[in-house]
Amino acid sequence: MFDLLKNHPFAVEAFFKKSLVITIAVPKDELIRFLPPCLTLDVFNDRWAFLAVAVVQTESLRPKGLPRFFGNDFILTGYRIFTRFTMPDGRRLRGLYILRSETNLKKMEILGSIFTRYRYQTTDIVFSQEGNALTVHSESSALHISANAVSVAKLPEGSPFSSWKEARRFAGPLPFTFSWIPDQRKVLVIEGVREDWEPIPVEVDAFHSGVIDQLGCNDMVVASGFLVRDIPYYWKKGKLVPWEQKEK
Repeated sequence: MFDLLKNHPFAVEAFFKKSLVITIAVPKDELIRFLPPCLTLDVFNDRWAFLAVAVVQTESLRPKGLPRFFGNDFILTGYRIFTRFTMPDGRRLRGLYILRSETNLKKMEILGSIFTRYRYQTTDIVFSQEGNALTVHSESSALHISANAVSVAKLPEGSPFSSWKEARRFAGPLPFTFSWIPDQRKVLVIEGVREDWEPIPVEVDAFHSGVIDQLGCNDMVVASGFLVRDIPYYWKKGKLVPWEQKEK
């Protein structure tokens, strides 16, 4: 029964006060080892795969349909890989595979551990904004981000993208999130729904993540940064999809 609860048994809604996403380009051969067998990397120019660190100031997160006062306000940090999954009917879905999730509230770690497979941990995350300047800091997670929502932002030096239009494809949120359940040979697919999602390019002045460092990947480079503000969002009830490895 407890395991069934982790499969997103009901729809969830929230309000994103602000969401900052920093995308990291990684040579695809360095990142493939972190994926379960059911997923493939979403690659760019047949060379780069992508990690994203998303920091979200979330308000009134609650089961969909309940009044806002039942919700919880918290900060979420998600560490994700951009991936693809092929459904049994042949459809190819773009989505995210969660490596780790962090929150500033123990309550959200407990609830997230009961109702999701997103590997929640509590940390001392602080997400602040002063004018156009955005700062993320966590001593425990060794996460430090400084970004600026200037009117004409420049891509980070060394980014594989030649334009913000290219970068936008790997900014998120993608339509789906995937979790692999190996003992059942099933994939848990969660679909997110949002409206008026217009990310603003931001200049990334500084970035360091202890969680990303621990992956031990070589030749990583900050690829882009995007910000969104004041967006309603909800996730549909999870769907379990059987998976069988195809003969090569």
